[in-house]
Amino acid sequence: MLQTINYQLGLLHFMHLLVTSDGHIDEREKSAIYQLQKEEKIPHWLLDDFEDAISTRSEFEIYMQGVEFLNNCTEDEKLTAFVHLYRLAESDNTVHIREVRFLLYSLKSTQVDFKDVMLIAKMVKSRQAAAA
Repeated sequence: MLQTINYQLGLLHFMHLLVTSDGHIDEREKSAIYQLQKEEKIPHWLLDDFEDAISTRSEFEIYMQGVEFLNNCTEDEKLTAFVHLYRLAESDNTVHIREVRFLLYSLKSTQVDFKDVMLIAKMVKSRQAAAA
């Protein structure tokens, strides 16, 4: 699936907020972020521009911009983004309450059904386990 720039930027905004929500970025989270950027073919220049842009923004501004980007995506792109975010939240083997709140609030803001995210995430996990 060809991903749009809105998808990539929305994903970057929400990834940043998710991994910083518990106040600590674990090595497993860093690794998961790298793998996700690679998997979604997010160009280095886009990541650099994103990091420059958020350096002067508040958490709320980053969140609102992320919502705007994702709300300009297809339903499949939004669902895919939240599956990635859910998996990222699990990557350090603990899901902090702030990560849960962030995900639930974000799902509501983008009108994505949590049940759909869970279903797809379980399918992805099953495929990965079968491939291993």
